[in-house]
Amino acid sequence: MTILLLGSGGRECAFAWKMSQSAQCSKLFIAPGNAGTSAYGKNVNLNPNDFEAVKAFALKEGVELLVVGPEEPLVNGIHDFFSNDEALAHIPVIGPKKEGAILEGSKDFSKQFMERHGIPTAKSRSFSNENLADGLAYLQTHALPIVLKADGLAAGKGVLIIDNTAEAQEELKLMLGGKFGNAGSTVVVEEFLTGIELSVFVLSDGQNYVILPEAKDYKRIGQGDTGLNTGGMGSVSPVPFANEAFLAEIKTSIIQPTIDGLVKDKIDYTGFIFFGLIKVGDKPYVIEYNCRMGDPETESVIPRIENDLVELFNACAQKKLGDYKINISNKSAATVMIVAGGYPGEYEKGKAISGLENLRDSLAFHAGTNLEGGVVKTNGGRVIAITSIQDNQFNALQCATADAARVYFDGKYFREDIGFDLM
Repeated sequence: MTILLLGSGGRECAFAWKMSQSAQCSKLFIAPGNAGTSAYGKNVNLNPNDFEAVKAFALKEGVELLVVGPEEPLVNGIHDFFSNDEALAHIPVIGPKKEGAILEGSKDFSKQFMERHGIPTAKSRSFSNENLADGLAYLQTHALPIVLKADGLAAGKGVLIIDNTAEAQEELKLMLGGKFGNAGSTVVVEEFLTGIELSVFVLSDGQNYVILPEAKDYKRIGQGDTGLNTGGMGSVSPVPFANEAFLAEIKTSIIQPTIDGLVKDKIDYTGFIFFGLIKVGDKPYVIEYNCRMGDPETESVIPRIENDLVELFNACAQKKLGDYKINISNKSAATVMIVAGGYPGEYEKGKAISGLENLRDSLAFHAGTNLEGGVVKTNGGRVIAITSIQDNQFNALQCATADAARVYFDGKYFREDIGFDLM
């Protein structure tokens, strides 16, 4: 079948790598893709948010399945666009409609959803300019630290953790004043939870679901989890502290109530649900939902799935996941993200990359790269995810770190301690 994959990051490169192995995949297009995805299919110069351009291409090429990688097209309603267009309605879309994607698109909505369906999460209240005075008064009595979250999509920058009441009040005013654009027109003030984080993923057909491998990602730029937050500096799967009993608790208290809640609210959800969780004591709490797979977690999760990914997507599209058995490798995966110098602050693009042919025990999932005159060059802050699959976590981490050192471009940087806190 002919498949169109939307996106250009490491997540999409991992998807393309896995889908290209399927006997059911005869043609794979990636829009816009990167230098890595071009090895698994054909890159197409399309903006995933230009729905009319995506439509024209899908009809021209006879696309039979649309897989949406990033959140923005989903929150903007690309699934609805396909479903409501007579010429496109026959093409299944992996990714929820707008009413489901709002789980990620609005933190206020997701908090109300969790409260309504009894899903454990941090206590919170939401404020806008209309009740700013109430918000400032609420912060005056709030325990420290205080978590402020912009309601909408803010490119991963809309969450602040503040240890000072006066500073929190000032930030609330700035956020409601447009610091994060329209994303901050409502701000969620949330209780700070202390614990260790992990990510859990399911693929749902609206009634049934399969649970994918869990992962833990590392957000801070510096060794020892220090410095500024990033989009993710690496990940590991499985997560050692997520034992069988804890994962069973996640399924019972979080996953099943979420699926049941979507059904009860009459939200037809077809696609991935990312559960950003925190373990507080022995109990899991939801920090956030995302309506797509995480990045760089996908780069550790996808290689551990032994099933044909296209077959899995087709079962999802046909609402047959209740009959589907997911097979997960017992091996461990570790991902080390190589980033551009200066990231997550200002960084340069266009640096020539060398050494990819020298990888010994790892896969290279390109994230921010492109091809210029046959030369692979940097084209983003997070450049390449190096993933190794080995019999145990220590070996996977050793191999991924060693192979990350074999890749070179001017200003490159990567953390050498991903996952070692779990050993």
